[in-house]
Amino acid sequence: MKITNIKLYKVQPRWLFLKVETDEGICGWGEPVIEGRAESVKACVEEMKTYLIGSDPRRIEDIWQVLYRGGFYRGGPILSSAISGIEQALWDIKGKYYNMPVYEFLGGICRDHVDVYCWIGGDRPSDVGMEAKRQQDLGFKSIKMNATEEVAYIDSFAKVDAVCERVAAIREKCGKYFGIAVDFHGRVHKSMAKMLVQELNQFHLMFIEEPVLCENYEALREIAKYTASPIATGERLFTRWDFKKIFEQGVVDIIQPDLSHAGGILECRKISAMAEAYDVAVAPHCPLGPIALASCLQMDACTPNAFIQEQSLGIHYNQGSDLLDYLADPKVFEYRNGVVQIPSKPGLGIEINETYVEKMAETGHDWKNPVWRNSDGTVAEW
Repeated sequence: MKITNIKLYKVQPRWLFLKVETDEGICGWGEPVIEGRAESVKACVEEMKTYLIGSDPRRIEDIWQVLYRGGFYRGGPILSSAISGIEQALWDIKGKYYNMPVYEFLGGICRDHVDVYCWIGGDRPSDVGMEAKRQQDLGFKSIKMNATEEVAYIDSFAKVDAVCERVAAIREKCGKYFGIAVDFHGRVHKSMAKMLVQELNQFHLMFIEEPVLCENYEALREIAKYTASPIATGERLFTRWDFKKIFEQGVVDIIQPDLSHAGGILECRKISAMAEAYDVAVAPHCPLGPIALASCLQMDACTPNAFIQEQSLGIHYNQGSDLLDYLADPKVFEYRNGVVQIPSKPGLGIEINETYVEKMAETGHDWKNPVWRNSDGTVAEW
């Protein structure tokens, strides 16, 4: 079997889909994208086409090594995301060829389902208590929310109080044991993060995410002294070499590799195995589309230290087009009582509605995240 062609579709709300075709009529789908840099990743995938055409798609490890190492320069968001989507598509082909779901190639299933959480609020959350209660009534057992708006290096304690008030509203509406994750989104600098995590201890959070930017990972050791909540990070780390320094530091409790950014399914399975050796849990990052989510669920199925899965249904980014719109059978991601079943059909376990993909690709998108500024005009982290 040989790869004969690749096709790329930039579709709303902010995704990039890849279709890999073969001479035996078996096709695979992947989702290579960096949010806000879809065109750059698209160009990178097209540049890698030279290495793909004529290759046997079943030789996934070999192709990955060629794509990662063959260009001399390696790593980073664009290259790693391009490889990730290609790798997902190759697994989809291999699973369909051998008539097995991807998890069967990676050790076999070790769970029947996986917990999922949903997002509430947006970049500037309001009325989060009522929204969390609505999600609880729909069966979700946990939510994640953004912590703050803009935060300067040293800022008013009023911003800390505002976060606590929103989390308190969720506790009041949803009860003592409802799961609450607070995403700092790398917006908070070390000095303010220490105060904020300490004040949030009273709410017994499920985890705090990216309390500081991942490039400032050395600050996590100090922040860990002030919090009783599990610390999560990893959505902006790429391949096992980025994660290695996190494991060696020994203060992170949850890693969040993104299977569309960090190198694909097998690479993230390797990262998860490294995490298991350091007694670290896995909660894959996935505010993306259906192919990325299907890839995550295939890895979750065979990863014992994966404990919960992010998913984007209803997330504020998905205005105008959502997760299930691109699937021939939306029921494959049917959430009940806060869990989702593992797709068991061959490959990634989903069927893409290609007609709809082609239609939406005619419009495409040029999604960019907003640029925030502090009150004095300096650029703030988004």
